[in-house]
Amino acid sequence: MGMVRLKDVALRAGVSIMTVSKALRNEPDISAGTKARIKLLAQQMGYVPDSAARSLRLRNNRLFGIIVPNMNSPTYARVVMAIEDRAQELGFDLLFAQSMNLPEREEACIRRFLSRRVDGIFISPVYRIEPEAHIYVELEARKTPVILLGPNAPFCSRFFGVDAGDLMGSYAVTQHLLKLGHRKIAFFAGPPAASWAKERFEGYCRALRDANLDVDESMVFQSGTNIEDGLKTALQMMNENCPATAVQAINDLVAIGCANAFMTQGVKIPDDLSVAGYGNLLTSEHYRIPLTTVRQPKARLGNAAMDMMQQLLRGQRPEIKRLAAELSVRDSTARPRQTQH
Repeated sequence: MGMVRLKDVALRAGVSIMTVSKALRNEPDISAGTKARIKLLAQQMGYVPDSAARSLRLRNNRLFGIIVPNMNSPTYARVVMAIEDRAQELGFDLLFAQSMNLPEREEACIRRFLSRRVDGIFISPVYRIEPEAHIYVELEARKTPVILLGPNAPFCSRFFGVDAGDLMGSYAVTQHLLKLGHRKIAFFAGPPAASWAKERFEGYCRALRDANLDVDESMVFQSGTNIEDGLKTALQMMNENCPATAVQAINDLVAIGCANAFMTQGVKIPDDLSVAGYGNLLTSEHYRIPLTTVRQPKARLGNAAMDMMQQLLRGQRPEIKRLAAELSVRDSTARPRQTQH
């Protein structure tokens, strides 16, 4: 029998977690009858308020802010769901905002959160090349508890964050292609300023170097992050008669755009060209050619972020959590045709 949680009491009582939480804290907006019933039930079930959670409760507005680039991104949607789930359990509300990858919009969101006196902020930072960003200097000066979602960059390096393992995940993809026998692997790179994109590119470079191969600049294409970008980059690659036998894309959407462009030109995947993505979006497995990609532990990322936030709120130094990304090998990658050697 595990610990009895607020959730369990709420289920048994047939009320929301918030109601149980308020009843147990004796808040005025719950009727006396409901309060008595919930308290008795909690006692019978052996509910003990987690003292750490209680110490969190005493000093705050029970409010977290969370800022992601946009909620269209399946990656962030899953991370946010995990954080929201845990916030519910702790009796915290969440304020959401989308930065749309604009620094000034992100700054406005942070200021709005600060004016609402949030207890902590989860941010997937908008990447800036500058080593310093005014709003982050201010957050540090105010000692606002901040947990970064995703890899770090110089301007926010003073904050704790969860690392999604981009470098090693990308390394694993390149290594997989090398093991299949590919020597000419094109890389469709993401936005140059984004540190997750840098890490994925670094993973590719490191795997090639470890196999005693040089990184060939003519094999590296600047791509964006969506299907349309993958399509355009693939057309550019064809125009340049690039001799690659495999394409490693910055993410699954770019990989799908790339594969579409090649197939339209009669190129068979994986017979003529192997294509690999990153991120394991729901569509990847169900794409016409199931895509070899990297699974990111999105729910674990959200949970790790919440653990770290709780440690910060207790005045502890959080342990940095590095989550391993796992390779999912599917049908879009195979040995290169021997004739090409």
